[in-house]
Amino acid sequence: MTAAPLTPLDLVGNTPLVELKRVPRPDGIRLFAKLEGENPTGSIKDRIARRLVDEAEQRGVLRPGMTLVEASTGNTGIALAMVARQRGYGVRIVLPEGVVPSVPQILETLGAELVWCPPQSGTKGAIEMAERMMLEDPERCFAVQQFKSPLNIDCHYRTTGSEIVAALDHADVLVAGIGTGGTLMGVGRRMREAYPGLRVVGLEPHVGEYLQGLRSLEDAFMPPLLDLEAIDGRWIVSAAESIRAAKLVAETEGILVGISSGAALHVGLKEAERRRERGGNIVMMFSDSGWKYLPAQPWEAAKADSPDLDEVHWW
Repeated sequence: MTAAPLTPLDLVGNTPLVELKRVPRPDGIRLFAKLEGENPTGSIKDRIARRLVDEAEQRGVLRPGMTLVEASTGNTGIALAMVARQRGYGVRIVLPEGVVPSVPQILETLGAELVWCPPQSGTKGAIEMAERMMLEDPERCFAVQQFKSPLNIDCHYRTTGSEIVAALDHADVLVAGIGTGGTLMGVGRRMREAYPGLRVVGLEPHVGEYLQGLRSLEDAFMPPLLDLEAIDGRWIVSAAESIRAAKLVAETEGILVGISSGAALHVGLKEAERRRERGGNIVMMFSDSGWKYLPAQPWEAAKADSPDLDEVHWW
């Protein structure tokens, strides 16, 4: 009997955990990367887009003909656009000015409606704008609310974290971007159950810098899902550091990853230095692939130390 054909939604999750053997690191340190760029739209956000839509359909609050509304600087919007096309919904994405040029092009190609907000509004302003749209037309709009829904954490606990635990006997450190807090909280909780003593480390950009999908906690707002008591360390990463580390992955491992993945490697290598005498396994969340960033040529800008780097939403 022939198996039923797969849909893009069937391909969400079960991404590979690979060991980075060619990236220079201290002896005794093993580096592992969870390649979330292997999801259908190229990012970890496919997981929560599918989960939040599935749950809303099951509760009956998301009905045929409605429009998904969400604030995003890129990956979540693209993921929701894919899910919307698969399920027959409209999709409206609130974007702050200054996103990577290819992001709105991809969203428009996927049929998303774009609503722009001033960059000074920040993440909080974009979220508030998306929520107002839902309140103004509750019969036709559904606010996805990735920043508030506990399903964001649960999704990563049940899928991303469990996949890592199934693939790896032991881990000493988890490194992930803070963002909504969902990945760090969900994956960290699941991994701590399997690996007592795990160090959970979050990363964020410098105050005032715009990195794709993540603003400094001091410069924006505290994500409702984030529990600072549940993490063991926070690192601050610049756009240039993130881009240079992403280029290092490409040059040494032959893997094209996104800028937030470069930030995770940068922090992973800092954590490796902390463990130089002890050794250990470090797991890093590589949250997206690098293809969408190529038109912006970030590598050249980082090499030239361009002051414009920090005016772009890279994560």
